[in-house]
Amino acid sequence: MQKRRSQTVVDATRTDLFSLADQRLKYLDKRASLLAENIANVDTPGWKGRDLLPFAQALQTASVTPERTNPMHLTGTSTATAGAREEGGERAPDGNTVKLDAELAKLADTETAQTLVTDLYSKYLGLFRTALGR
Repeated sequence: MQKRRSQTVVDATRTDLFSLADQRLKYLDKRASLLAENIANVDTPGWKGRDLLPFAQALQTASVTPERTNPMHLTGTSTATAGAREEGGERAPDGNTVKLDAELAKLADTETAQTLVTDLYSKYLGLFRTALGR
């Protein structure tokens, strides 16, 4: 009698790294949009610049629902999301708080982070392809 092992199929796209990369890209996309709004309104009287919490801080404040892989596991809950916040700082005489050079530097950092995440995602996917012999 031959004993059969149960085979588990692993979905590579559900790996924590892919989930984290997806969350990071969504965060960076939202941040780029906020920074673009700030830049577009650099001359708007009374405009208050906005930005997101740093990604690490947003992850710490967000609760995560663990996957229940065993009926004996407890269930979790998740409802928090990272939101935009007004930036402090000095105001121009017209009440605008946006500083163009600072916003452009943040936008460049955001673009660099997007490139890094997509490169890591691609490399990790390549490792899966190599492991599968493709």
